Amino acid sequence: MSPKYSLIVPIYNEEETILEMYHRVAAVMDQLDGSAELILINDGSRDCSLSLLRDLHQKDPRVCYISLARNFGHQIAVTAGLNFVRGQAVIILDADLQDPPELIPHLIEKWQQGYQVVYAQRTQRRKESWLKRLPAYLFYRLLRRLADVDIPPDTGDFCLMDRRVVDILNAMPERNRYIRGLRSWAGLQQTSIRFERDPRFAGEVKYTFRKSLSLAANGLVSFSRLPLRLSTYVGLAAAVAAILMAVLVLYWRIVSPNSPLTGFATIMIAIFFLGAVQLVSIGILGEYVGRIYEEVKGRPLYILSEMGGFTEELPIYKR
Repeated sequence: MSPKYSLIVPIYNEEETILEMYHRVAAVMDQLDGSAELILINDGSRDCSLSLLRDLHQKDPRVCYISLARNFGHQIAVTAGLNFVRGQAVIILDADLQDPPELIPHLIEKWQQGYQVVYAQRTQRRKESWLKRLPAYLFYRLLRRLADVDIPPDTGDFCLMDRRVVDILNAMPERNRYIRGLRSWAGLQQTSIRFERDPRFAGEVKYTFRKSLSLAANGLVSFSRLPLRLSTYVGLAAAVAAILMAVLVLYWRIVSPNSPLTGFATIMIAIFFLGAVQLVSIGILGEYVGRIYEEVKGRPLYILSEMGGFTEELPIYKR
């Protein structure tokens, strides 16, 4: 029989946290009102994470694992888990224990009240510097203003989704995936629970500044066309400024031929200004064209190298 609950945990070089994460998650699973499965996705780890997943599967039949052929990224690893879940309620959380497993019963309580998406909303990030908190704070509010859908601020992938929502996400063919945006796009009945985010239990931070910036850009481009419109508006403003400048230079040439404002400096300022506008516009356009290029190639989202705990025959890749 299919389990009632499915828990998805993506893993990348988390050998220092896996056992502690398993013990805390297993303690929560023991208290649930129905059967549960724990799906661990090895996203091309280079440490001993995969060996630990094999051991956990041997000791606990509720533990299933999927190993990807290489590191495909956090969002793709979560997508792989969503493709293989069998439960009616699906919970996503990270392995670093910044998303406390003890909140899972509260997520389930909201689901039992009829909500189909219950996301955890951070009220505080413990032991994180303002250099990390401030950009995250600004990004979430900027994304909410610019996105075509209402993406709640201060939320990550830690959430519970009803089986219907999971089926909707699995039917989406796009490759540049931003899970928290996709679940908002799905709509239906959504609510939140608030929590204080704990610091990482052990190990190094996997979401570096570069990866966080890439995820932010992906979320912004995937759910908003405003950057394209913004480049158009800036181009129009630059054209108006160029016309005004041409009129002023012509006026100064006639009225004050010896004015330094009509010299080399004015020409260079105009050239640099218009050149910057063109380069920014081309860069924004390139982001969207790049995503179109990724979509039309039609490559699989991921390749599987190993799995355990699934009795039915499953494909080795997902398109």
